[in-house]
Amino acid sequence: MSGDVRTYIANGDNGDEGSTEGELNQWKFRAPYKVHENDPNFHVRYRGSCHCGKIKYQLSREKPLDAKYCHCTTCQKIHGAPFQWAAIFHKTDINFTHGHHDLGWYESSEKTCVHKLPCKVSCAYCRTPIMDEGRNMILLFPTLIDFETPADRRNFDVSCHMFYPRRVLDINDGKPKWTGLNDVSELCADSPRDAVEKRKAEVELEHEQQEQRKKSKGESGQQNGE
Repeated sequence: MSGDVRTYIANGDNGDEGSTEGELNQWKFRAPYKVHENDPNFHVRYRGSCHCGKIKYQLSREKPLDAKYCHCTTCQKIHGAPFQWAAIFHKTDINFTHGHHDLGWYESSEKTCVHKLPCKVSCAYCRTPIMDEGRNMILLFPTLIDFETPADRRNFDVSCHMFYPRRVLDINDGKPKWTGLNDVSELCADSPRDAVEKRKAEVELEHEQQEQRKKSKGESGQQNGE
């Protein structure tokens, strides 16, 4: 058995039998996996689960910090779908009520099943993607959430599209469409005009600030005799 496979089993692929001992199991005591049992400060707002029901969780935040559609090829392949719908939460916003011992990991850059951040988290039984765990935040998938009202569902409306040039279908929803990560890449031509103009102004301002810093650095160097 390879080292990666041993780590995967120790981390929860139905092989740790609920163990909380050892260095490999320390993740169970930290957010987002730490259980908020009988915590009066954790107010349940939403509930979600995987397809088989082994994994169940609660969310305490009214709205995600942001929600986006990602069209990158990694999301397309892992989700087996045209794009990923992801909602950003703090790690402390989630509480696993069932099955956090039945989670499995996948670290896509090294293609390993070690719990190494950032990593992708799924149910080790039915393989439903549960979330992407980053170093500071988590990306949850709203299709796992049981929305009780249309208003609850609207709380997860997306703000933009990412990696839109890699799309497999056009989506004419009037949302900003970025060529890569939002706010740091270029906007596609079919983005809303106001979003394009805003981004253009931001780029121009960034360029002016860079030029001003260069100028200030040059003047400072001259004064110091450099």
